[in-house]
Amino acid sequence: MTFEFFNPRIFFFILVLSIQINSAQDSIPKPVQPDSLIVAPVVLDTTIIDTVVIRRVQPRVKPKAESVNLMNTTISFKKTEPLSEGFKKFETPTFWQSVNLIGLNFSQAAFINWNAGGNNSISAQTNARFERNYKFRYFLWENILETQYGINIQEGQKIRKTDDAIRISSTVGYRRDTISNWYYSAKANFNTQYTDGFKYPDREIPISRVMSPGYFFLGAGTSYISEGRKLNVYISPLTMKSTFVLDQDLADKGAFGVEKAILDLDGNIIKRGENVFLEVGFLITNNWETRLMENIGLKHRLNLYTDYLRSFGNIDVDWELNVSLQVNKYIVTTLGTHIIYDDDILFDAVKNDAGVVIDEGKPKLQFKQVLGVGVAYNF
Repeated sequence: MTFEFFNPRIFFFILVLSIQINSAQDSIPKPVQPDSLIVAPVVLDTTIIDTVVIRRVQPRVKPKAESVNLMNTTISFKKTEPLSEGFKKFETPTFWQSVNLIGLNFSQAAFINWNAGGNNSISAQTNARFERNYKFRYFLWENILETQYGINIQEGQKIRKTDDAIRISSTVGYRRDTISNWYYSAKANFNTQYTDGFKYPDREIPISRVMSPGYFFLGAGTSYISEGRKLNVYISPLTMKSTFVLDQDLADKGAFGVEKAILDLDGNIIKRGENVFLEVGFLITNNWETRLMENIGLKHRLNLYTDYLRSFGNIDVDWELNVSLQVNKYIVTTLGTHIIYDDDILFDAVKNDAGVVIDEGKPKLQFKQVLGVGVAYNF
C-alpha cells in the first residue's frame, strides 16, 4: 500500500489562505498570551471571522496665523449707542411709593411808552406735592400733602396774594381679595391757609386767616382705587365736617358758618361767637389723572358734601381742574381752574349806620383761573 505525502491541490489551498490572512488589517489587537500558556492546535475545519475596521485619515486643522499688535490700546465706540436714560442703581423692593414734586410758575408783563396803557407786573406761584403711599395685598394706606402760594407785584401797588392753600389727606383701605379694586375705607382731610386774606384794596380788616377757616373731614365708606392710582372715587355716607374759625373777630361775625356773637341793642357783645362748627353729612370725592397726549396731562379733583341736619340737599362744591403741557423734563406750562361753592360763605353783607349787620348777604360761586409757565422738579 502506497501513501502519497505531497498533494499539489492541498498545498495550493493552504498557500492562498495564508496570504489572505496576513494581508488583512485587524483593528483589534490580539491579546498577548504568556509563554506558559499552551496554544491549542488550529483545527482545519473551524472558520475564524475577525472584525475588520478601515480607518479614515482626518484632515489636519491648519491654524491661521494673524498678527497682533499688543502696543495699540485704541478702543473704538463707533458702533456703541449711548443709553437713553442714566444708569439706575439696584433698589431694594419695597411696598412704599413716594412722590416729591416742587414747581414754580412765573408770569410777567412790561410796558414802555405803550399807547394802550398798562402796569408792569410780575406774578409767581409755588406749589408742592408729597405722597407716601403703602400697598400690600389687602391693605392700602395713602398720604398726600399739597401746598400752594402765589403773589402778584404791580407797579404802584403793594404785594398782593393770589393763591394760598394747604391740603392734607390720609386714606386707609382694606379689600377682601387681591383682584377687586373696591376697598372699605376711612378718610381724613384737612384744609387751611398760610397768611391773612384781604378784600383788596382794603388791607386793614382780614377776611380770612390761618385756621380761619380750617376744615377737617373724617368719615368712613368705600373707595374704588385703580391699580396705577390714576382714578380714586370715595363714597362716604357718614362724614363729620368740622369748620374752625380760631380768629375771634371773624368768629364774632359768624364767618364761614359758625355761630356768631350775640349783641345788645348798642352793639356790645353779650356772648362771643363759636370757634367750631360741626356737621354730619354725605361726602363724595373723586381724583382722576390721565394723559391727553404724550406731553399733555390732566388732573381733576372734586369734593361734594351735603349736611344731613341743617340743609340736606344743599351741596358744597370744591372742584379743581389742571392741564399741564410738558415742554421738557423741567419746563412745564400749566392752566388751572378752581371752583368753590359753600352755602356757609356769604358775600355782600349790609350794615346800618351804626355798623350793625342787617343783612348777612348770600353765598356766591367762587372762581379762580391760573395760567403760568415755570419749572417743575420731581425727585
